[in-house]
Amino acid sequence: MSQHPSPTATVTVFASPTSWIESDAVAQCHQVAALDGMMHVAAMPDLHPGKGAPIGAAMTSAVLYPFLVGSDIGCGIAVFPIKLRRVVPEKLAARFPDLDRAPDADDPAWDVVKGGIPAGHVEGLGTVGRGNHFVELARIGTVFEPEHASRLGLDAGDLVLVVHSGSRGLGERILRAHTEVHGAGPAPDPAAYLALHDDAVRWGSLNRRLLAARVAHALGAEPTEPIVDQCHNLVEVRDGLYLHRKGAAPGDGRDVLIAGTRGTPSYLVAGHAGADAGHSVAHGAGRKMSRADALRRGRAKHTVEELRRTPVGSLVVCGDRQLLFEEAPTAYKRIEQVIADLVAHGLATPVATTVPLVTYKTAELGAADKSRRGRGRS
Repeated sequence: MSQHPSPTATVTVFASPTSWIESDAVAQCHQVAALDGMMHVAAMPDLHPGKGAPIGAAMTSAVLYPFLVGSDIGCGIAVFPIKLRRVVPEKLAARFPDLDRAPDADDPAWDVVKGGIPAGHVEGLGTVGRGNHFVELARIGTVFEPEHASRLGLDAGDLVLVVHSGSRGLGERILRAHTEVHGAGPAPDPAAYLALHDDAVRWGSLNRRLLAARVAHALGAEPTEPIVDQCHNLVEVRDGLYLHRKGAAPGDGRDVLIAGTRGTPSYLVAGHAGADAGHSVAHGAGRKMSRADALRRGRAKHTVEELRRTPVGSLVVCGDRQLLFEEAPTAYKRIEQVIADLVAHGLATPVATTVPLVTYKTAELGAADKSRRGRGRS
């Protein structure tokens, strides 16, 4: 752990000297620390540069800054138990629905929507989104804390769906309404922003349930309630201050799924982070390369076929070749190092790993679909 004094706020990086932490990301932490009202910036071991603000940080301030949460308000990761009779990844991969398209009106997955849709925002509901979002069928691998896993109803070999998605266009609309008037400045009416923000957080959680239900039905299973669902892009009012999390999950006594890559396990952990860490833990492995670098280097090193079958033997469903390279396992830090750093700093205890079987990124498209979607892209 390294302390970086700042004229206005403290900056603490929870990583070991051997961890990959870009200087640009640390510089962004100091830029945030210099904002009016900022008190503390806690950087997680998955820290990497973002657009204007670091990703993998918890930032405590007396002033609310919407840009520190970003446009994907409510983005998070949920874990749903699933029971399947036979697990043949090739066959199951072919049964995943097209999660780029909204579910049909008669899709049984809609049954998980109880009451109204937050903000009445129907557009994009039931779709996963692009970038690093995914829906994954995984198997519980190593169980480090059998008693804790048992309380969650998990045992080695059990199957789960892991869903990483956010508020789609809703969060973007909320941030844009702010930035068009106030840029990167603070929210002039924090309560008004928080009301919209809370809708987006609820929307993201509902969307993860809907996505899991769509996949469960498609694979011939019954939808289940999530055993873990933590949002990692949000602002929390805590002790009269604003705790902004951008790519950092609430780690104060909560269970969190910290995503690895398509070709490595993810880690279910029990978080026990205190105020010095912004009551937060890492949200994933964290990017090591920009998307442009991952694309350039990946094309030199890998074929598309290699990236569709991962080092752990799982399959990746992704009809977008560019996205396959951008999201290649080599574009990310080592998840084992991120977890080791959290453990070393007393922020989390690993409970179990989840090992990917099928990871859905975006649908495999036929020629007609490619043509139609190509026309719709800017």
